[in-house]
Amino acid sequence: MRWKYREGRAKVIFLAGLTAAAFLAFLCPETELIGRVYEQFFTTAAFCMDALAYGEKNVTVEGKMMDMVAGQLPLYSYSISYFGDGMMNQYYKEYVEILMQEAKEGTEGETAESRTETEAIDSGQEITEEDIEKEEEKDSASENGTSGTEAEGGGTEKNTEIRLNEEDSLFMITDGSRTGGVYEGYKDLIHTEKVQNISPEDYQEFADFAGKFYTVDASTYTTAEELNIQKLMSADMNMEKTAAGPQILIYHTHAHEGYADSAADDPSTGIVGAGEQLAEILRQEYGYQVLHHTEAYDDKRDYAYSCALPALEQILAENPTIQVVIDLHRDSVADGTRLVTEVAGKQTARFMFFNGLSRVREIGEISYLPNENLQENLAFSFQMQKVCEEYYPGLARKIYLKGYRYNMHLKPKTLLIELGAQNNTLEEALNACGPLARALDIVLGGE
Repeated sequence: MRWKYREGRAKVIFLAGLTAAAFLAFLCPETELIGRVYEQFFTTAAFCMDALAYGEKNVTVEGKMMDMVAGQLPLYSYSISYFGDGMMNQYYKEYVEILMQEAKEGTEGETAESRTETEAIDSGQEITEEDIEKEEEKDSASENGTSGTEAEGGGTEKNTEIRLNEEDSLFMITDGSRTGGVYEGYKDLIHTEKVQNISPEDYQEFADFAGKFYTVDASTYTTAEELNIQKLMSADMNMEKTAAGPQILIYHTHAHEGYADSAADDPSTGIVGAGEQLAEILRQEYGYQVLHHTEAYDDKRDYAYSCALPALEQILAENPTIQVVIDLHRDSVADGTRLVTEVAGKQTARFMFFNGLSRVREIGEISYLPNENLQENLAFSFQMQKVCEEYYPGLARKIYLKGYRYNMHLKPKTLLIELGAQNNTLEEALNACGPLARALDIVLGGE
């Protein structure tokens, strides 16, 4: 869309922005001034320049203003998103890439239940989302848990081995070699019968299939070719348990995430404890060799994925028998939302599989975040979703698709799982580990 503004109006806006910036200089402490100018004046100046760019005359004035603003705000020249022909220009694309590089892939904590779910559009079309709500605020208090009380029966004793990575810094990993505790409440949840069959014949239309199983974030898009139910179901996820070494790695990009009754100073009462529960069930009930990496990478949440990547690459290099990688998270939702359902008479946290597509609307494929395993990632999460729907209807929320990569390129069989939310109790999360482990065994066993 091309905007039509008179140059005089643009000048008034620009001068108002300059006046506001000068006013801020007197009101703000020196340490806050630059941030305030960037947040408030930059937006106004960008609007003004955009207006002048589409003005009817006097490009010279626009050029002088741009030079003046760019001298103070170096990234300004990237902010004009359109030229007169209405096409996205290269400067804007570079600006988007710069922001994404600085964000180091962002964070994936979603207020999923408060989002408006997307409607699929037919083959080759972008999937849009109406009235999309803002993502969760990064509230460190809720991420770490608010209560000092541990859920009854929910504690797990960590089997921890301390190692040195290549930079001689410590990280922790559990491998089941020492005797540890496990919450036994899951046992009633892993022997339920299949209650329905999901057949590709029931979802011949892309819109029906995507609408039933997926939520697509407004930042990205997908196609009928990518989400082809026949292709996703036919992918071979079978894995032998006989390898002479660990087969599954569980870790936590956001290890500080906790539940309603987690103790902030005790990781075993938060998502890390849920990860150990899942690891122990897979070891004891299904015979897998599992490594549980418990190091925290979210002291600076925006950079957690980049911080975790070197350690993950090292673990996989040291353990080439690992075929499955699980990044276990805890979601954040609206305060009034409870992600819980009843399974075998037990209150159980609902969970969600998550995929990053390495693709955003503004620039398409993100070239510096390649994922050669994307199609296998999608097949793995869908087969997990299918099994959950067949054995535990309503336990798994829709698969969430977003634009970045989230370190899911490390292995074809990679899952990112949001296990419950901040309003769940630890016990509800631990209960969910039983169905999760069983679904994994069914998919990896080729049933």
